[in-house]
Amino acid sequence: HHREEEQKEERQQSLQMTSTTRKKKFKTSEEEETFSLSELSIAAALALTSEIPQDYKIRREAAILELEQRGQKRVRFGNDMEKLEKEVIRNCRLLRVRADRKALRRKAVEKACMEKEYIELRSGRPPMFWIPLRVHAVWENMEVKLACTVLASPPPQVTWYKNGVRIDPRLAPAGKYKIKNKFGMLTLHISRCSMEDSAEYSVEVKNQYGEAYSFATVLVRKYYGKESGFDSEIYRRSLMAREADFAFPLKPLFSREKEPFTLSCYFSSDLLEHQRDITWFRDGKLLQNSECRELKYQDQEASLTVSCAYKEDEGFYTIRVPSLDGYKEQTTYVFVRDAAAETAGAPGSPLNVKCHDVNKDCLILSWVAPSDNGGSPILGYYIERCVAGSQDWVPCNDKPMKTCRYPVLGLAEGQTYQFRVKAVNKKGISHPSKTSDPVTTYDASKDKRVTVIPYDEGRTIEIFKDNLEGHIKIPLPPTNVHASEVREDYVALAWDEPDPRGREPLNYYVEKSIAGSNSWQMVNLDMPVNSPRFALFDLVKGKSYCFRVRSVNKYGISEPSLPSEPVTAGTKLATLPPPSQVLAFRDTKTSVVLQWDKLKDGLEPLGYYIYCRETGTEEWQTVNNKPVTCNEFTVPGLQPGKEYVFCVKSVSEAGLSESSPETDPIVVRQAIACPSAPHGFVLLNCGKADMTIGWKPPKRKGGTKILGYFVDQHDISELDWHEVNIQPIPQRVYTVSNLEEGHLYEFRACAVNMAGVGEVSEPSDLFRCEEWTMPQPGPPYDVKCTEVRDTSLKLHWEAPLYIGAGPVTGYYVDMCEEGSEEWKQINKQSIATTHMKVSDLETGKCYIFRVRALNKAGIGPPSLPSDPVVAKTKPGTNDIELGVDEEGFIYMAFEAPEKNDCSEFIWSKDYEGPPDADRVQTEEKGNKSKLILKDPSEKDLGIYSVEVTDVDDDISASCTLTKEDLDKLLKRSHEIRNPLIKLISGWNIDVLEKGEVRLWLEVEKLSPNAELHLIFNDKELTSTPTHKINFVKGKGLVELIIQNFCDDDKGMYTAQLQDGKAKNQFTLVLVDECFAKVAAEADAKRREWKKKQGPHFIENLKWKVTENCEVLLTCKATNLRKDTSFQWFFNKKARAGGVFDPQTGIGTLRIKKMTKADEGQYKALVSDDRGEDYTQLDLTKGAFEDLLKELCRISALSATPLKIQPTEEGIKIYTDVKYYTDYMKTTWYHKEKQLESRDRLKAGSTMNQIWLHLLNPTDADKGKYTLELFDGNNSRKLSTDLSGQVVRRYVKLKGHICSFPGRARVVQGLPDVATIMEDKTLCLTCCVSGDPYPEITWFKNEKVIVFKDRYKMDVKGTVVTITIEKVCNEDTGKYSIYVKNKYGSETGQVTISVYKHGEIPTGMEEE
Repeated sequence: HHREEEQKEERQQSLQMTSTTRKKKFKTSEEEETFSLSELSIAAALALTSEIPQDYKIRREAAILELEQRGQKRVRFGNDMEKLEKEVIRNCRLLRVRADRKALRRKAVEKACMEKEYIELRSGRPPMFWIPLRVHAVWENMEVKLACTVLASPPPQVTWYKNGVRIDPRLAPAGKYKIKNKFGMLTLHISRCSMEDSAEYSVEVKNQYGEAYSFATVLVRKYYGKESGFDSEIYRRSLMAREADFAFPLKPLFSREKEPFTLSCYFSSDLLEHQRDITWFRDGKLLQNSECRELKYQDQEASLTVSCAYKEDEGFYTIRVPSLDGYKEQTTYVFVRDAAAETAGAPGSPLNVKCHDVNKDCLILSWVAPSDNGGSPILGYYIERCVAGSQDWVPCNDKPMKTCRYPVLGLAEGQTYQFRVKAVNKKGISHPSKTSDPVTTYDASKDKRVTVIPYDEGRTIEIFKDNLEGHIKIPLPPTNVHASEVREDYVALAWDEPDPRGREPLNYYVEKSIAGSNSWQMVNLDMPVNSPRFALFDLVKGKSYCFRVRSVNKYGISEPSLPSEPVTAGTKLATLPPPSQVLAFRDTKTSVVLQWDKLKDGLEPLGYYIYCRETGTEEWQTVNNKPVTCNEFTVPGLQPGKEYVFCVKSVSEAGLSESSPETDPIVVRQAIACPSAPHGFVLLNCGKADMTIGWKPPKRKGGTKILGYFVDQHDISELDWHEVNIQPIPQRVYTVSNLEEGHLYEFRACAVNMAGVGEVSEPSDLFRCEEWTMPQPGPPYDVKCTEVRDTSLKLHWEAPLYIGAGPVTGYYVDMCEEGSEEWKQINKQSIATTHMKVSDLETGKCYIFRVRALNKAGIGPPSLPSDPVVAKTKPGTNDIELGVDEEGFIYMAFEAPEKNDCSEFIWSKDYEGPPDADRVQTEEKGNKSKLILKDPSEKDLGIYSVEVTDVDDDISASCTLTKEDLDKLLKRSHEIRNPLIKLISGWNIDVLEKGEVRLWLEVEKLSPNAELHLIFNDKELTSTPTHKINFVKGKGLVELIIQNFCDDDKGMYTAQLQDGKAKNQFTLVLVDECFAKVAAEADAKRREWKKKQGPHFIENLKWKVTENCEVLLTCKATNLRKDTSFQWFFNKKARAGGVFDPQTGIGTLRIKKMTKADEGQYKALVSDDRGEDYTQLDLTKGAFEDLLKELCRISALSATPLKIQPTEEGIKIYTDVKYYTDYMKTTWYHKEKQLESRDRLKAGSTMNQIWLHLLNPTDADKGKYTLELFDGNNSRKLSTDLSGQVVRRYVKLKGHICSFPGRARVVQGLPDVATIMEDKTLCLTCCVSGDPYPEITWFKNEKVIVFKDRYKMDVKGTVVTITIEKVCNEDTGKYSIYVKNKYGSETGQVTISVYKHGEIPTGMEEE
């Protein structure tokens, strides 16, 4: 007890000390603390903007509670006074905190007010509307809030007005107006709007710096119930009515592989905001913008553009546009045709190349077979790969793969690849497919060995199973070895990794064994496998194999796995069966719908290929190049009116199936449907109780004939419509009876065809039932356009039913462009017919026409305007064909681009009705109609037109049969009925190689029944060995080959041909010069052929001049033997000196110095016992001159520079040549002046030298001397300078130089000039010398004189005489005698002048 007392005293003492300490600690801030002004502002701001978070309070109370609990546990005792003290302390603390906050808040507010007043004093400004009032339109009983924002300092005074009257909320009904001004935003709230609240509202703001105003109108609309609000169905429908719709249906698009295409969709108006999210789909898959694809919307057009199309881009394309009801969409099919094959007959490219089962070093590649095999079966496929981003394509297989699946081995781990495939058949290889998507090789089993643990809001921890396993050195064998794929070309193996596998990387070796044996063979010794996948190729077909696998790491190789089940290699994958029950149905005029049954027994093909063929042809056309997976397809792009058959093939991994059974032939025509509504009602006549009305036919007739119309009438004074007729009205004009005079009526109608009753038309205009009494005619009706072309059309109409005061005498036609109200009268003068051709239209423009009738009282009201028509020739439009058929009948034929089953061809002549049935006959077959003239004559001349009925678009044409056309057709008809076999090539004469003569002609192709009669000199020839007749009917060839053509074959040859009705005959006259020419050529060819049987020349005799001025004659022979002889002849005499080489067959004759004596005929002859041949060379006249020209040219080129040599007589200037001939013309010049031979100047030459001799030279002979050498074509000049030193040397050396004593010279006798009268005889005589005796040549004007006729030469010893008988003016000129021997030459000259009788010769006038 004493101890307890002591403890109680200690506790009281401790409590007293604690209370004393805390009382001193807790003092109010206002009493003991002072704060600066800035500290008070900060504290006030914190107090105003900060609040203690609720969770902070909760955590704080929890912490305090926990501390108290800990204190209770620790103290485990207490008393009431201690608890009271703690409560007092806590309350004091809270009170002091509140006091501090209130004091800070008060001081902060005071400070803020002071600052605000200061700012307002500094920033005073007049009011300005930052955001003004705006107009509002609301429904009745709705509320509206007018708001605006104003800037002003100080805050302005705000006043609201309604139509200029101030608004006082106190005077208005309670709650009608609420006016607020919050931070410069002014609002006027009007509740429960009524029609009286429609007014102009304004607000006025004003302060001491200025004032401002803003105005707005509020329109209150009457609320008509539940369906008239903004959220009502009426508003929704009004918004839907403004939504854009598709302007045209999407049409199928045909593109080609590797070419761009654009698919466009047009809208009726701009898309609303909620419609702008346009989406495109292909085969249900959403399409996005990419490098090769662009999606765009602009100017009411949404387009999808593919820059480079592939077959993968083919498919159903859908455009989807959002709407209030959900969305609107359209779908079409885009076809991608095969690109043109590089090799004709090569298959199309494969498609849809995809990668499967990707591992570290291998993957499985699959693709789809092409639809077009090029006309021969596909033998297989070649696969190529490349690293992504490069274009280095590497082949993956050496042999073509048979199926559309292939395991690719030997890839690098972590590398990205792309693949492509080519198809091959016997014709060639296809284009490569589109490259596959890039694929990166990786360890597919890695995910199974990794455990991912998520933590801390998105972070993860990866735990690898390899790290948890123990350190395994020698690996365990794999498990579950099995064949994952067995194909004709390969077997794909798969197995599971050993478990545990260890931390080291694993490779695998695969072993194979024939089932039943224990002999195992390692397959991939050179290439370890990194993945649990492997494929084996080139296994023996039909044998069964077992496989096992070993694991290997850096420590060693495992035991083999358990063997797999036996696998039989080479099992061929069978193709799927084709679909059955393929049916074709009509769709539109260019498309057909196909349906077929899906494959049974659970077979799932990759898709289907569709093929079509026009009836009558053998070639199948591919419809789609990408398999379709549905069993219904619309085939577009067909020719209207043509008949087609279709078939379908299934597509699988093994390729394409056989073709399905063909569909029944179907004609491409529009499916039958109900017609559209009639339109264009018009009042044609009116009586007191009846009205005659007319209307235009439906624009869409539903693909069949309109059977009639049902008409309803409505008296506007009544509510109900009444039927006019119970039975259909076949015509489009009807008189409605039992009407009330003076009442207004409106009418409507509907058409009926085989499919049923069509749409009901819109009501017509109101027509008043009042009897027509006007004198003018009523309106024409049924105005329509036919034969529409680029610049013209034919207009037709019906005469008015009401003719007025008199008969209709003519019509006026008006025209205007669509969209314009300006009518233009076409014809200045009225026309009497109910048809008119309108010309000079502008292509592509749209026109409207109307017609007005005319009688004696005037012009009546216009007709109802025609339907708009575009002046443009539609694609596929045909014209009437004029021709003559096989029987010789003249016809006019027209082929319609489209036609219904009930359509008819309506022919007319001159637009007045059908032609006379006695003169014409019509035939129809398919879409073609033929009008045949029975007895053509001038009565049939005129305009013929044809029109196809019961079609939606106008199909019509016309042609004019003129007199000229009829004459041509009658001539052609006569030719057909009395035909002639057409000649292609007339009689031709060919001489064959052996000398046979071939007579032949060519006509058009003949039938096998054609006949030939060949007549020679009135006798028919038959085919014999010497006269062989060939008649090739299929080519129209007639041929006669005569073996030994001789005089007996001279005469007339006639070929008489007949082929059915056609006949003709052709004659060849072979006589006189024509026969002689053919006989000579035949004889020559016969000899030539015989000659070639023995030795003969293959290169004829030819000449060549060498650099040494020697002439070589060469030829070449062949087919030689040892006993073959070779001979040379000159002028028919044997000549020695020739050389012949039997090895080469070349014969050579060398003429070292060519002279005049060598001119003549040269001949080379080869012969033996087999025969002989010769070649001749004529070296006379022009040929000899050509040789001399070449000889002179080479001789002139060989001339040395001029040399100077003193002689005893003077100075000699000369040049050395290799050979000089008289044909070379030499001319000497002294100081550019031509020199002539005279007493002191002598020019001459030897065979190797040309010289000029100056006798007794003087100083006047100094200067430049030039020798000109002329070879007949070109000239060459040689020059030297004769100086005084040379002359002096001549004087000094004169005694030492001697001349040639035997040199040829002209000694005496020729005068310089001789004159003689016409018809006299001229004799010129001179003496010559030289040893040996020189050659003598006379020249006239530098041309050699040929002595014959009047020219004669006489040589007696050294005396030479030339005689010219009966001289004439032509004999005037310069004559010279030229003598030459081996020592030199010399020339003597004389000028002869001939004068007429009675003339005085020149020079004798003085005498």
